[in-house]
Amino acid sequence: MLTIFYDGNCPLCATEMAHLKKHDAKNKIQLVNIHEDDFSTRYPSVCFDEAMKILHGHYNAQLLLGLEVTHRAWTLVGKGFWVAPLNWPIIKTISHWIYLGLAKYRHQISALLAKIFNIKTTHCTSGACYENRANLDNRRK
Repeated sequence: MLTIFYDGNCPLCATEMAHLKKHDAKNKIQLVNIHEDDFSTRYPSVCFDEAMKILHGHYNAQLLLGLEVTHRAWTLVGKGFWVAPLNWPIIKTISHWIYLGLAKYRHQISALLAKIFNIKTTHCTSGACYENRANLDNRRK
């Protein structure tokens, strides 16, 4: 079983996880939103701040990070050919740096894509999101 710890407040991340789960017919992947109230209690070995910087996963008692999680997840659901190039020598290094940039600006990228494609998001649409339960749209005011 692969456990993926993802930013559920990121529309781009949540969309990818939903898409991944549609292919998970054998239930090999467990998704954990790091914004759940009891996250730090249930998963004390996963640092919230680090998980906000880079995707975390646990597989066979090993910690996977970033594209390692993505590669393992899509391989487990039988779509490894989609992500196979991520492990090719030169592409692996380049894709890792691209991933880190995308991860850092994922909320702004999500907001931009939502505007371009007129996609309604369940969270913030401004690109300046943060966790605030009193503000249902999670927009900074």
